[in-house]
Amino acid sequence: MSPGEANRNGASERPTAQIFLRPLGSPLTLGMSGLAIASLVQSGVELHWTPSDQTFQAGLILIAVPFVMQLLACIFSYHARDGATGAAVGVLATTWLAIGLIHIAAKPGATSGTLGLLLVSAGGVLGVSASAIASTKALPGAIFGAAAVRFATAGIYQLSTVAFWGHAAGLLGLLVTALALYATLAFELEGQCERAALPTFRRGRAAAAIRDGASSERDRLVVEPGVRETT
Repeated sequence: MSPGEANRNGASERPTAQIFLRPLGSPLTLGMSGLAIASLVQSGVELHWTPSDQTFQAGLILIAVPFVMQLLACIFSYHARDGATGAAVGVLATTWLAIGLIHIAAKPGATSGTLGLLLVSAGGVLGVSASAIASTKALPGAIFGAAAVRFATAGIYQLSTVAFWGHAAGLLGLLVTALALYATLAFELEGQCERAALPTFRRGRAAAAIRDGASSERDRLVVEPGVRETT
């Protein structure tokens, strides 16, 4: 049919857009699992629970386990159109990678001003993402915020070499481990039961996604980046 015939028949010249939705599991479970593992391993180093000659092994663990888990969580967070969470777990993943590489390359027990600057800056960036996440998902926001404080504290230790800050970072890491384990359980139960089984303190869009299901997502999909005409 020619364009003229289409117009005479009332048909639109604009092509019809089709949108296919692909359901994704929450990447927060994977990201929080990696955070719990990494925080406990690194706290063991900072609190001297592991012998200094095993720092190399701690570095290998940080690279092989939490880095990979949180990198995957970062990728799938962006697929789920959750840029703030993607940014947070991306910062965590690459920071654990850097810490692991320094554990492998440096002398056990040595401090590094360069690592200190990385940790302080990573804590600042992670804190910004945490504040954005907390606007709708208070539990992940609080956990990422605690991880940001932990990174900043560890960075102060690396810069100052004062033992107090190293022990404080280790203790904060244990708190982050406990919170991340709770969040992992809460989000996994939420996914299995399709409702909030444990308090997660969702608000706004995040609460509506659980309460209203896919209908709330379809209603706002038309204004998502890649669907609307301008970003």
